[in-house]
Amino acid sequence: MVSVFSTREECCGCSACAQSCPQQAIAMKADVEGFLYPRIDMKRCVDCGICRNICPVLHDDTVKERGFSLAYAAKHKEESVRMTSASGGAFTAISDFVLRQKGVVYGVDFTEDFSVCHKRAETAAERDRFKMSKYVQSDLRDTFAEIKADLVAGRVVLFTGTPCQAAGLRSFIGKARYAGNLYIADVMCYGIPSPLIWREYLHYLEEKYQDAIEGIEFRSKIFEWDLNNSGKTFMFTTKKGKKPYVDNDFYALFFLARTIMRPSCYQCKFADCRRPSDVTIADYWRIEKYLPEIADKKGVSLLLLNSVRGKELFERIKADFVYSERPPTECLPEQPRLRKPVRLPENRSQFWQDYAAILLSMQVCGLQAPFGCYNCRLLAD
Repeated sequence: MVSVFSTREECCGCSACAQSCPQQAIAMKADVEGFLYPRIDMKRCVDCGICRNICPVLHDDTVKERGFSLAYAAKHKEESVRMTSASGGAFTAISDFVLRQKGVVYGVDFTEDFSVCHKRAETAAERDRFKMSKYVQSDLRDTFAEIKADLVAGRVVLFTGTPCQAAGLRSFIGKARYAGNLYIADVMCYGIPSPLIWREYLHYLEEKYQDAIEGIEFRSKIFEWDLNNSGKTFMFTTKKGKKPYVDNDFYALFFLARTIMRPSCYQCKFADCRRPSDVTIADYWRIEKYLPEIADKKGVSLLLLNSVRGKELFERIKADFVYSERPPTECLPEQPRLRKPVRLPENRSQFWQDYAAILLSMQVCGLQAPFGCYNCRLLAD
């Protein structure tokens, strides 16, 4: 097998192929844009075809539910939970249920250098690090294999990730007898920004403030929870700083310019109503228009129940919420990724050409991070 995929647009980076290869012939390697792709060691490959057969993008119909049949607006009864959640605290309620079963929760966390990866949690304190948004593609490493081991050992497991990661896990686990202990939740995904640009951005901030970054928070609730505020606040603290800094340059590149997303995002097979998960978690944007009595400036979650297991799960956790069942189509106008992928910007190729040119000029400029280069203000404006 020369390659798992034919074009970059066919690979979402879920790593299901690498983690399922019986010869360990596949490694996930970053390309020039910083996105991870499977690279095959031809000396080890026996051309068994498992990698292509398990790919959720090539076989997306096999990992999707028929479509969500129930939708809820829900907010956690504890205000402290809502304040430390991206929306209404749905993830906390679901993961609390799993932890009470002495189960295991897999979610996204920062490493010491603020790279983003999936980690495993067995306690509420460990799980709390997975809360709040992290707008960078996570490195799954051996997460699927670890989940399989937990399931085989009889543990209840919750996995949360992007829709394509959820699809990758569902394909990896398949219909194995131990799959009955697995809950999969996907979080509504706008798209996946480049980990490379994320690292360059952090370097730029440390140069700008002449200090090491100590803490990061996306979508801080210093602003009220609201669609208009959702792309405003990226906050960070430095070791010497006395108060948090607010900077929105990365948001501008990601949400407005849309030039740093993974190529597969513009043709996403999972940006529709058929979800590859038991439960979809999102923000219930414009809830004040549809149901003002449940609206809350500290956050309201949208819960889409896509499977029988998803419905059973909600029955077990609904006591933690103030909630209301909603018409399944009500959320569609407010959640474009339930209808179609993000649009490919015309200047995406030009952005990456400019970025490559900046790298060449950095030796002359004497800079450590391309974000600071005067000759390419697109990276910071």
